[in-house]
Amino acid sequence: MPILTKTTQQFRLRAMACALGALMAMGAGSAAALNLQQAYDAALKNDPTYKMGFYESEAGKESRAIGRAGLLPSLSASYSGSRNRADQTVIQTLPQGLGTYKSESHPQYLSRSAVLQLRQPLFAMDALARYRQGVAQSKEAEAKYELSGSDVAMRVVSAYFDMLFASDQVALVLAQRDALEEHRKVTKRMFEKGEGTKTDMLEIEARLDLAEAQVIEGRDAVTSARNALEGVVGMEVDNLAPLAPNFRVERLLPASYEEWRTIAMENNPELRAARHTVEIYEQEIQKARAGHMPRLDFVATYSNSDSDSITTVNQSTLNRSLGFQLNIPLYSGGQVSAASRQAVATAERYKSELDVRTNRMLVELRKAHSVVVSSMAKVDALLKAVDSGTMLMKATEQSIKGGVRINLDLLNAQQQLVTSQRDLAQARYSYLLGVVRLKAAAGTLNGADVTEIANYFR
Repeated sequence: MPILTKTTQQFRLRAMACALGALMAMGAGSAAALNLQQAYDAALKNDPTYKMGFYESEAGKESRAIGRAGLLPSLSASYSGSRNRADQTVIQTLPQGLGTYKSESHPQYLSRSAVLQLRQPLFAMDALARYRQGVAQSKEAEAKYELSGSDVAMRVVSAYFDMLFASDQVALVLAQRDALEEHRKVTKRMFEKGEGTKTDMLEIEARLDLAEAQVIEGRDAVTSARNALEGVVGMEVDNLAPLAPNFRVERLLPASYEEWRTIAMENNPELRAARHTVEIYEQEIQKARAGHMPRLDFVATYSNSDSDSITTVNQSTLNRSLGFQLNIPLYSGGQVSAASRQAVATAERYKSELDVRTNRMLVELRKAHSVVVSSMAKVDALLKAVDSGTMLMKATEQSIKGGVRINLDLLNAQQQLVTSQRDLAQARYSYLLGVVRLKAAAGTLNGADVTEIANYFR
């Protein structure tokens, strides 16, 4: 049975120094590291998806003005000028029944005409429907822009946490590998002195090989997570500010899922955009049905013409008119009825899509709420597990010294502690990401929420 010798105690100190060194390296790197707030600000500036949403919103804002234009007066002006050459034949009757006389002439003249016309719709159902549709399109664009804002926040936070968790994994595995390397050296010296066994050597070698494989896998995960984060923030990323070691989860407010559901049904930008989409296509129905409705316009015309025709050569005419124009559609080959039925079917389709999005949002909301609640309990449990694992390692070392335990027990205790530390980090990130997703689903996520979460990272 191997005894905990002075060399073994040196191994313990050197292993602890390796782990402490890895954590200090992470902390030192964070001084000039990218923090979450900087990553979020960079994404707002550089993320192409967010830019696309911004310009789509800017375009959508103009839909209101475009729709309103159909209800406002329109003013048009026209001017025409032409050079004319006519062939004119005149047949005259001679007196006393002597027959007829035909004369021909070829007059040339310039004609000019200028017209200014004002038209104001008085009753136009299609114009009213276009205005209401434009308002709905503008609100839809605003809601989609809000959605893109919460989406970029979620993508930044998710990518940031993924890279940070992968980096934490590598740091833990490196510390474990270095500790195993020290343990292997100690065990080898003990074996050479006859104080150890071949089995101890094989166990250490197997654990060390596994740790090397985990280091390679972890570094690949860091590279993949870094590439994903760089794609969102639009800049190169080296190190990230880690989560503060004294971080503690906070109480969720409001606590119940029903309260979050009420908030989400009112504020979720995806649902608001879908409701405006339904309104857009309901107005499309009114536009189609307006094809059977009369249209009444007020028309004011001011015209000035010079030599307007062959009969008014060298004559100028100035005309001012005020009046009403009524257009009554009678028959269009069934096009209006068919367009109305098509618009009704399309509107019903988007109503069904609204139901689908509502159900999907509620599923995401409940999932996020459950993750937050469970992560709060999991973090508390894993904090106790890490403390217990630390005490277990100390107790195992004492047991080895007393000849009760063997080196394999110490390795298992160390592996259990590393697993608990990894699970604790993951639970903390899951809690924070769950809070972000919960607020995003509820439609309350904004830059202030990201700033609040970013304060947890130093």
